[in-house]
Amino acid sequence: MQIFAIQRVLGLFLIVFSSTLLPPMLVSVIYQDTELNHFIEAFLATVGTGLLLWLPVRKHRKEFRLRDGFVIVALFWTVLGLVGAVPLFMSRQLDLSFTDAIFESLSGLTTTGATVITGLDELPKSILYYRQQLQWLGGIGIIVIAVAIMPMLGIGGMQLYRAETPGPMKDSKLTPRITETAKALWYIYLALTVACALAYWLAGMDLFDAVGHSFATIAIGGFSTHDASMGYFNNQPLVEAVAIVFMILSGVNFALHFTAWRTRSVANYFRDVEFQTYLGILLTVAVVSSGYLYYMDVFIYPERAILHGIFQAVSIGTTTGFTTQEYHTWPGFLPVMLLFSSFIGACAGSTGGGMKVIRFLLLLKQGFREVKRVIHPNAVIPIKIGGKTLSDRVIDAVWGFFAAYVAIFVVILLVLMLTGLDQISAFSATAACLNNLGPGLNEVGLNYASLEDPAKWILSLAMMLGRLEIFTVLVLLSPAFWRR
Repeated sequence: MQIFAIQRVLGLFLIVFSSTLLPPMLVSVIYQDTELNHFIEAFLATVGTGLLLWLPVRKHRKEFRLRDGFVIVALFWTVLGLVGAVPLFMSRQLDLSFTDAIFESLSGLTTTGATVITGLDELPKSILYYRQQLQWLGGIGIIVIAVAIMPMLGIGGMQLYRAETPGPMKDSKLTPRITETAKALWYIYLALTVACALAYWLAGMDLFDAVGHSFATIAIGGFSTHDASMGYFNNQPLVEAVAIVFMILSGVNFALHFTAWRTRSVANYFRDVEFQTYLGILLTVAVVSSGYLYYMDVFIYPERAILHGIFQAVSIGTTTGFTTQEYHTWPGFLPVMLLFSSFIGACAGSTGGGMKVIRFLLLLKQGFREVKRVIHPNAVIPIKIGGKTLSDRVIDAVWGFFAAYVAIFVVILLVLMLTGLDQISAFSATAACLNNLGPGLNEVGLNYASLEDPAKWILSLAMMLGRLEIFTVLVLLSPAFWRR
């Protein structure tokens, strides 16, 4: 393992990340709040640590090997999650414990959106901005790693997806050089963010809220600058409509966005099987939600039932986690159905969480194939995506991921119940964090502040496992990985 090369990259990570503390400083100056000194201290500590790591090995340049890539991907969120917690921990107005600061930082960077902070409406603007920025930075990090790096390591949803992706997906890259890939993804991500912010502003948000919520929307994060989340803008249906559109766009594979941008055509979207399935799932959940809300008289007017039903279906289904209502108090099966939609999640190569639509689709196809094999034992029945036959290795990888996911889910659920959580709260908290969703049911319906510290550490690990798509962490825990 190239330890010095990894140390060099880690030092550069921290130096670059320290620059992200400059915008919150500017916000603190503009709004004249009390957090400026804390951000300055955090900036100096972060850049100082980065320099201490980087300077001794700055000339150590070696090509990374496979195992180095796994370590770097894991360190990206682990170290930045710790460093990102510093301004939150130092803030006297937040008064967060070390555990709470880590939880909030990791929730932001993994774009989970689970929060332990209450009273958001009274917090300094710089802190509110910083939380939203954490999600935005985590979102672009997810995109670059998921689309450009993880496939090179042989893991992640894109490794499965590239077998049938139209357009530029050649040798796991959008363009011949990974730097060009990252640059293309950055331009798309930034363009979507600017467009979303402008749309929110034109829909009625003030500029600060428009920028903050655009960060969380494009990152599919779900953090808000208000305790009521999107419910704060409940009398502005256009705001909710904007959110729906950009949540759907952000849940799409960014490789498809790249193809559409390069070819100046949207045709590739509708030829893509994962995209078709993604829209079909969201539409089904939205129709059921809207109809049930109106049938149960949760909303008297059908247009309100339709708007809230669509919004919550898209928000939970894409694992964004914005709420317009306390959806966990809705009647009947609806909260559980919405929560289960987050298990599928968004598309591979997007900022969304969950198991990813492509895996869900392949699990379904494999299930149907096994039924046919019972009827025709000697038949050779291939599984095809977009007209292309997939190898059994791809199907084995999907089943392996699903088995690992279920096993980890059960372990986390049981351990959470051991800390004192009731069954529904423990189940929904596990689902919400492992799927990078955020809001759960019962005790974790509004926030996670009431949980014991051990439960928060467990859920922090769940966020990391969900964001790194499980196998990255499992590989690092394998003894074979560390053998020479």
